[in-house]
Amino acid sequence: MTAISVGEPWMWAAFIVFVLAMLALDLFVFGGRKAHRVSAREALAWVTAWMSLALSFAALLWWYLNGAFGADIARQKTLEFLTGYLIEQSLSIDNMFIFVMIFGYFAVPPELQRRVLLYGVLGAIVMRAAMIFAGVWLVSQFEWLLYAFGVFLVITGIKMLVFAEQQPDLDNNPLLRWVRGHLRITSGFHGERFFIRQNGVRWATPMFLVLVLIEASDLVFAVDSIPAIFAVTTDPFIVFTSNIFAIMGLRALYFLLADMADRFHLLKYGLAIVLMFIGGKMLVAPWWHVPIQWSLTTVGGIILISVVLSLTLTKSKSPGT
Repeated sequence: MTAISVGEPWMWAAFIVFVLAMLALDLFVFGGRKAHRVSAREALAWVTAWMSLALSFAALLWWYLNGAFGADIARQKTLEFLTGYLIEQSLSIDNMFIFVMIFGYFAVPPELQRRVLLYGVLGAIVMRAAMIFAGVWLVSQFEWLLYAFGVFLVITGIKMLVFAEQQPDLDNNPLLRWVRGHLRITSGFHGERFFIRQNGVRWATPMFLVLVLIEASDLVFAVDSIPAIFAVTTDPFIVFTSNIFAIMGLRALYFLLADMADRFHLLKYGLAIVLMFIGGKMLVAPWWHVPIQWSLTTVGGIILISVVLSLTLTKSKSPGT
């Protein structure tokens, strides 16, 4: 793992402007402010667009670094970005299952889901940025933290394997109970609004509770995903850009796969194995450096196998087969 950081100030500025521009387009041009049900075709178009943008960014990164630093650095950093993106995108899928559960628990109509997820993305970007920079600084000061992250990821992966079929109990969720105990909550939705006034009194709507749980889930998953990418690179620019591309594509991925989330029942086991592999990679680093291309191939292979097995076994168990 090289310590060279390729993030020049203009690269940071350009990427942040790009992200803000895409969010503005989503919010003000492509219907983000208008409640509507996202069709599978629209979701597929956005998933394709974000994956294409991520791959285009990787190509531009390689092209620039090849001229500025040489072929070896360009290849290394591009592979780090692609591996980090794949890891973050894979782990974010687990977040999708939580979104499905939250929306189902509150019976959120499909046409009201898009905007709250957009706010969830904004919150996730802020939290990831803060955690990334804090993590990079801590690792630079205390290198032994990488091994602590490795132990944490292995334990987290084992817990995911053991509790893969267990669903969180939202009725007894401490955060949800605290918010309900301190705010007036309306009995029904009021469009996409989080707060309303009734008889001069401010009330929160169930949509605000949905937002609180989505932001909390983003924070929990960031605790897993940020240490995971440190197994690939500690370059803050690579960590940040790969995380943001994965987060920006998560909402579209949710709308594409939410209706058939139950068909990917083995994916959680695959993600657990990915976490254990990444944690193990961090722990053996002093004695054996796992090449970045091996990490990319291994993570991609685990996710692909778990998806294929999920779809195959679900199809074989479906009625009439």
